[in-house]
Amino acid sequence: MGTRVAACQVLLRCLRRAPSSVLSPPQFGSCRLQPLCIRCRLFCSSSSSQRTPQSTQNSELTPLSRKPVSELSLQSLLDMGFTDLQAEQISDSVSKLRGVSAAKHALSTLSALFVLGLNPSSVLKLLEKCPDLYTLKESMLQQRVGNLRKLGLGEGSVQRVVAYCPDILTVPVKTIKHVVVFLREKCLFTVQQVTDILRESPAVVLENRSQLEYKFQYVYFRLGVKQAEMVKSKLFRFPLDEVRCRHCFLERRGLYETPDKKGQTLIINPKLESILNVDEDTFLSDVAMASTEEYEVFKRLMARECLEEERQVDAESDDEEEEDDDEDDEDEEVEGKSAYRNRRKR
Repeated sequence: MGTRVAACQVLLRCLRRAPSSVLSPPQFGSCRLQPLCIRCRLFCSSSSSQRTPQSTQNSELTPLSRKPVSELSLQSLLDMGFTDLQAEQISDSVSKLRGVSAAKHALSTLSALFVLGLNPSSVLKLLEKCPDLYTLKESMLQQRVGNLRKLGLGEGSVQRVVAYCPDILTVPVKTIKHVVVFLREKCLFTVQQVTDILRESPAVVLENRSQLEYKFQYVYFRLGVKQAEMVKSKLFRFPLDEVRCRHCFLERRGLYETPDKKGQTLIINPKLESILNVDEDTFLSDVAMASTEEYEVFKRLMARECLEEERQVDAESDDEEEEDDDEDDEDEEVEGKSAYRNRRKR
């Protein structure tokens, strides 16, 4: 009994002196017991040294170490609903684009296009028309789509506009606002007419501003057509050269006449829609009543006349620049003489 009591007292003293939660074992004479934590370390070190490379590799592929998919891959494209062939086409297109922005933003771009309600086939066709969409950020696409909605384009209209002219998503919001202001203030279109122009002729935002202004003035003054008929005929879908060529062909055949100040003519002019919004064969047979050979000869003559006009304009601009230079030289000479006189007076 005395021996047991003494042993218990020694054990209690050792437990009271323990500095941390890991308690060191009591010592009896020269015999030292190793702590449990040391034995665990030795066991772990021995087991880790015996671990094969395969087990190490498997431990690295635990679910905790996997990152969420943020880059484009064939599997991510398949998960979106693309077929194997479509996924390969998109992957090849992205790899052909220079820079890392395409691979970085491609997945978010596809997600933004799906949010519009487009199916995988429509998205693929859209990206084939405009590969630059791969390089745009998702936030930028959402901002530009939101701007189109603010301009009066509804859900179905936005999808049709983007499918018909995907390049409109590459145009900054500020540029589109400038075009809208130009159409409203310079061309005097109404708000609804501007919305209709953007819906039917979205490429108008890509056109050169001076060419756009000249086209409007040409149709307004030379053809005598008002804004409502321009919108109805989808004028801004057609290039200026085609508009001018068809009009001049009718005019020289005596089938079109520029209205006077009161809007009156001696003949009945054909509607702008029947002139532009038809194919060439229908235009020649129903409106111009001419053969294809005649129209081809006329187009070559028109091209030659336009080239001569451009040369004359360039020559006149060069003459004006020379006159400006001469005036600057004369001003410098006068200033030099006056300065010389001032110096003489001093």
